[in-house]
Amino acid sequence: MEADDDGAIPGEPGESAAADRASGAEAGDDTPGLRAPDEGDAPEEAAGAGEGDGAPVRAGWWGWRRRYPRAARTVTVGTTVLAGALVLFALLVPNHLDRLGFDAFLRIPAEGVLLAGLLLVLPPRARRITAWCAGIGLGLLTVLKFIDMGFYSVLDRPFDLVLDWILFDDAAEFLKESVGRTGALLAVVAVVVLVVVLLVLVALAVVRVSTLMAAHRTVAARTTLVLGTAWITCVTLGVQFTDVPVAAKLNANLLENRAHQVRAGIRDGRVFAEQARVDAFADTPPDQLLTGLRGKDVLFTFIESYGRSAIEDPAMAKQVDAVLKDGTASLKAAGFSSRSGWLKSPIAGAGSWLAHSTFLSGLWIKNQQRYRNLTSSDRATLTSYFQKTGAWRTVGIVPGVRRAWPEGKFFGLDHIYDSEHLGYKGPYFSWTPVPDQFSLEAFERLEHGKKDRKPMMAEIILASSHNPWAPIARMVDWDDLGDGSLFEQIKKEGKDPKEVWKNPEDVRTEYRRAIEYSLHSLTEFVERYGDENTVLVFLGDHQPNPTVTGSGAGKDVPVTVVAHDPKVLEKISGWNWTEGLKPAEDAPRWGMDKFRDRFLTAYGPHPGSAAPATTP
Repeated sequence: MEADDDGAIPGEPGESAAADRASGAEAGDDTPGLRAPDEGDAPEEAAGAGEGDGAPVRAGWWGWRRRYPRAARTVTVGTTVLAGALVLFALLVPNHLDRLGFDAFLRIPAEGVLLAGLLLVLPPRARRITAWCAGIGLGLLTVLKFIDMGFYSVLDRPFDLVLDWILFDDAAEFLKESVGRTGALLAVVAVVVLVVVLLVLVALAVVRVSTLMAAHRTVAARTTLVLGTAWITCVTLGVQFTDVPVAAKLNANLLENRAHQVRAGIRDGRVFAEQARVDAFADTPPDQLLTGLRGKDVLFTFIESYGRSAIEDPAMAKQVDAVLKDGTASLKAAGFSSRSGWLKSPIAGAGSWLAHSTFLSGLWIKNQQRYRNLTSSDRATLTSYFQKTGAWRTVGIVPGVRRAWPEGKFFGLDHIYDSEHLGYKGPYFSWTPVPDQFSLEAFERLEHGKKDRKPMMAEIILASSHNPWAPIARMVDWDDLGDGSLFEQIKKEGKDPKEVWKNPEDVRTEYRRAIEYSLHSLTEFVERYGDENTVLVFLGDHQPNPTVTGSGAGKDVPVTVVAHDPKVLEKISGWNWTEGLKPAEDAPRWGMDKFRDRFLTAYGPHPGSAAPATTP
């Protein structure tokens, strides 16, 4: 049916007669004065009543539209254009910052075409209800895309609708430690307000656009038909603009992926429980465990964010390679040999505790739900097997822990030294409570350097290479460390993280320098305090975030075994790892969850039921 000259559709009850009023004419619109005649509203008889008697003018926007018709018309048109732009933005905005470019919006959204067709065939009341529901749904989807952007930027993966809610508690705690309780509360309130505002604006925008379409039904129908035909044609011909398909179905794909993700998340608890029940060494007698390491001090050391990119990225490889080469040479001069390979971490960007528990438990701990299930179970870890033998004292050096850590008991540690018990009186370096060199010196003073002690197994976390990588501590003479007060001046000489993070290249440079500092601290510690019974296993826990690595960098981390006794490395000769502290590009690559069983097998009895090492 054709529209008349006003844009109204003869015989179509409930539709506005004027195009300048159609964009806001729904009864459900929140814009005062823009009321829909399709609800049976009476004419605005009161709008001008009593004008000659001095009564206030009340037509549309409390009379403002009648007094200033041109301005009102401009506002109406401008608001409608903005509503259309917001709807198009919500439909086409990607969920990954790397894809957020101008070309991302030069596409035809399939969901928008289908929604437009649906709204055009519905009667007024059903159309309005559908528009509100679609608007709220599109708003929620837009919020999810923004959350995904944050997760991709930090963790290099999308938000998990089932398993990741707990991470918001961790984020709030991080904010509290960074900006204080008040700042964290204000930040949380601001985020909640922004989410609510976005939901309301997107919903109102969809309602406004649907009203405009109804007022110009013929034009809208033709436009929808043309866009639908164009979408099908672009799909058939594979039309692209700067490598981006013109025919888009981003939201449909996103919803489909999330549906699969939700189903997988719901099943994950059962799948993990089945995996956790299998432990090839559970029935091995203690006197048969780790027999190849009896009498040795075994140090498992995690270097925060030490990933494959630090070794192979051209922007960092030259400097880090020099540190690893010098470290290999200096350790060799001290009588130590080393072998290196690759492990695939379950995470990237953040979540170190998931990598640590994967390495130690022999299970793939890829989310917080699995971590909680693990730490509340009786699963034996690599460290608890050392404790089970009774041949080692087991200790933890965990400078990143600032409060009670009940999980330490699960990991089989006899004693734990957190940031408050290392004797450090110096300043924090951004997130990092204690510089790596001081943590290692404290380990020597508190445990390793004691006389007449039993062999020791230690889990040591080196946290100086933790995000944001500024300011960075630097190496000092070991004899001058004292209580760490000298780091006050070193911190003052360091860089401001807010300034560093303005430029990605500066971030990459400071990350590299932080890794170099951690490597120097560790190799010098072994040279200074290691002996013929020292066995060091050190590795990265995960790759740094995509600001450093770029997207698609993978999750590989280097792992190295250092020992003075040649027999220790002979037992892992079958691993075919690279000689030295730097693994070759083609060195063996295992899933991080495979290390536990391989290590226990190499230095103890071979379990008949042990599973072969395969990369997950």
